[in-house]
Amino acid sequence: QVNLVESGGGLMQPGESLRLSCVASGNIFDTYELGWYRQNPGNARELVATVITGGTTTYGDSVKGRCTISRDDGEKSVDLQINDLVPEDTAIYYCHLGMRERGVRYDYWGRGTQVTISS
Repeated sequence: QVNLVESGGGLMQPGESLRLSCVASGNIFDTYELGWYRQNPGNARELVATVITGGTTTYGDSVKGRCTISRDDGEKSVDLQINDLVPEDTAIYYCHLGMRERGVRYDYWGRGTQVTISS
């Protein structure tokens, strides 16, 4: 079992910067993906950013150019920063860990943290 604990979020103003952190614990394989997704009621969960073992990153189209994701393998943690926030960044943000062993995919999610962008 894997546990993900998120921190950060809350109410922020347009133009500010958001920083979220997530720490993973439990039975984690040597190779895994860490990332952030977000979701609003009635909408599908949307990719924000991911980073795999080795450092390759992927960013969602809505945050490209103003988002940075980084991971610390020693701490099994992942940080997300989004600059120049806009109201459309309002969502519940979920930390995600994905890994694979012997062809079986394992996906774990944090409980989510609310981010609201409003003036």
